[in-house]
Amino acid sequence: MTDLSAFPITKRWPAQHPDRLQLYSLPTPNGVKVSIMLEEIGLPYEVHLVDFGKDDQKTPEFLSLNPNGKIPAILDPNGPGGKPLPLFESGAILQYLAEKTGKLLPSDPARRYQAIQWVHFQMGGIGPMFGQVGFFHKFAGKDYEDKRPLQRYVDESKRLLGVMETHLAGRQWFVDDEYTIADISMIGWVRNLIGFYGARELVAFDQFKHVAGWLERGLARPAVERGLNIPKRP
Repeated sequence: MTDLSAFPITKRWPAQHPDRLQLYSLPTPNGVKVSIMLEEIGLPYEVHLVDFGKDDQKTPEFLSLNPNGKIPAILDPNGPGGKPLPLFESGAILQYLAEKTGKLLPSDPARRYQAIQWVHFQMGGIGPMFGQVGFFHKFAGKDYEDKRPLQRYVDESKRLLGVMETHLAGRQWFVDDEYTIADISMIGWVRNLIGFYGARELVAFDQFKHVAGWLERGLARPAVERGLNIPKRP
């Protein structure tokens, strides 16, 4: 049996199946990237809820795995060379799992980097900008008297949606007809923007017909439907 006792995180979240990949997460737009990916590729894993309400992400055990104190993070007992691999940052985890299993990342080098560039587009643009819209529109930021920050992030989010719209014209997925980690990286964020954040009208989402069609196709995938609810919230 695989021994993960050298990793402090297993003291707070004991592994019932130490031979399986361990996922530490919460069903946020970043968290569900990895749960969707794991459901898509069929890799056995064990999930552990990191409860923000209890500040789990700030505990020494969690910080030992991700010093940045963010979800998701994984501990793969069967990493490179057969050794356990701790890993954080959702984009890095998506790429690692794709390369580990040979799934959801094109084998052709050019197409592979086309997929990776869209993952970076999500990490550097979609996530930060949509997240700020959520903060200033739905959460504490909505009470700020100065509405210029909200407008700045709304404008940038609309611009990013426009980039997606133009690219998706005539395409099923971000890499033409091939569903990849690029799509997985963005589904939860776009869904959150128009759903949980309540910003559908704010960003004029209904004008982005190709993005809406892409999102509908993504949400119709059984693995996506499952992954969006893993782990279960308390």
